[in-house]
Amino acid sequence: MPIERALISVYDKTGLLEFACRLAALGVEIISTGGTAKLLREAGLQARDVVELTGWPEMLGGRVKTLHPKVHGGILFRRGNAGDRKQAAERGITPIDLVVVNLYPFEATAAQDGLDAQELIENIDIGGPALVRSAAKNFESVAVVVDPADYPRVARELEAARELSLATRLDLARRAFSATTRYDGLIATELERLTAADGVVRLGERPALPERLHLALARKQSLRYGENPHQQAALYVSAGRPAEGLAGARQLQGKELSYNNLVDLDAAWALAQEFTLPAAVIVKHSNPCGAAEQKTLLEAYRKAYACDPVSAYGGIVAVNRPMDAATAKEVSKLFVECIVAPGYEVTAGEWLSSKKNLRLMEMPASAPSALLTGEAAQELELKRIAGGVLVQEPDHYQLAQSALKTVTERAPTRSEIDALLFAWKVVKHVKSNAIVFARDGQTLAVGAGQMSRVDSVKLAVMKAQESLAGSVVASDAFFPFPDGVEESARAGATAVIQPGGSVRDAEVIAVANNLGLAMVFTGVRHFRH
Repeated sequence: MPIERALISVYDKTGLLEFACRLAALGVEIISTGGTAKLLREAGLQARDVVELTGWPEMLGGRVKTLHPKVHGGILFRRGNAGDRKQAAERGITPIDLVVVNLYPFEATAAQDGLDAQELIENIDIGGPALVRSAAKNFESVAVVVDPADYPRVARELEAARELSLATRLDLARRAFSATTRYDGLIATELERLTAADGVVRLGERPALPERLHLALARKQSLRYGENPHQQAALYVSAGRPAEGLAGARQLQGKELSYNNLVDLDAAWALAQEFTLPAAVIVKHSNPCGAAEQKTLLEAYRKAYACDPVSAYGGIVAVNRPMDAATAKEVSKLFVECIVAPGYEVTAGEWLSSKKNLRLMEMPASAPSALLTGEAAQELELKRIAGGVLVQEPDHYQLAQSALKTVTERAPTRSEIDALLFAWKVVKHVKSNAIVFARDGQTLAVGAGQMSRVDSVKLAVMKAQESLAGSVVASDAFFPFPDGVEESARAGATAVIQPGGSVRDAEVIAVANNLGLAMVFTGVRHFRH
């Protein structure tokens, strides 16, 4: 059915004038409110005020203006229902065929510093969501547009056919309900910051773990399959805002990304962001098989690769600097699935472009570092279990050198401390039970995922490509028995970093003293399951 009348009331006026002009050119009557009506009139467009339609002025400081039967009746009456048509005619209800509405920026307001409870409450949009829901419910007769990105396609279809297809109206209705769902979820979450005591409502901090989680996710892309070919998979991002982090990365070349690629890319990028000097990380099946922090990116990559060249084959490479030509040339000698970097020099891209299937991912400029604090870095981690979802804060703990507690008779040397801090950053990203041998800003051996800690030590030693003499060893959790320390010393380690906290700490320390090792406790563990 033709679009003859549109109600337009928006906060975000992006693209609105062009869209309204295209509607006016088609003879669509425009009804509007407040600042939207003012903008349209200043642009020379005729816009009938909603007050003329309802016969009622805005009330309660603008809280009530579109909540009126002549507005919602005009949206909700079913054009194909004789009873609805009869009642609309009897009550003088004018049909509204298109509703263009977006909502108060509640999310942006809630993020402001110095906000008080009343400001938060007053930025809860009531009339807007009511209009959106009414139009979306009656999509068989009415079209609703909540996203300025949809203006061009709606205008094109109207210009071609003077009406919108049922399929288009249904799609717009789905998008509308998704928008109001997310909006209500944001409000419900933010209201957990409010307290009511002594007759006063106050605004406090957000709880680390809210009472309820309201997830609004939009499918960004379908993937070829999940972990295995018989499993379907897709990438979802937060609805209503630009994709961030790895989900917002740009693929410059290569085959379609797989589920496993994205999991490994995320693991590699998170570890690469731990370092301040040029760093390179190689990940295989979510575990780092090599990592190094050096004066140049090329040197870092070479040392990361040297840790475990066999496992590096078919792995994922992440660097924390724009990829330069020399490093790209070196990486191109190895078969890798993907590379992720904050950028690529032109000549580096030329070296890598010959490998057509190699996936090159460029992180967005705004990609939050794993080390940053704030909302983007503090998003909760979710893990599905049968019948529920486990939720935790992300592990962004950063160990300060001052927090190290020397527990042995011998304190670590300056070079050992540097190596211990490096190894500790890496072991945080290795699946438990995790062991990392390191020296001079380079991983020498990694033992991951074994059921006993001493076996992780033995595995790392077995995989070492060079002598571990003079190395240090990091353990993500305490050594429950002295055997892991004994094996480490036998392999050549001279210093150990571990959380401590075992009932056998005294035995472990005694063994370290007998072996001449330096041992420091962190007081913090980094289990990664």
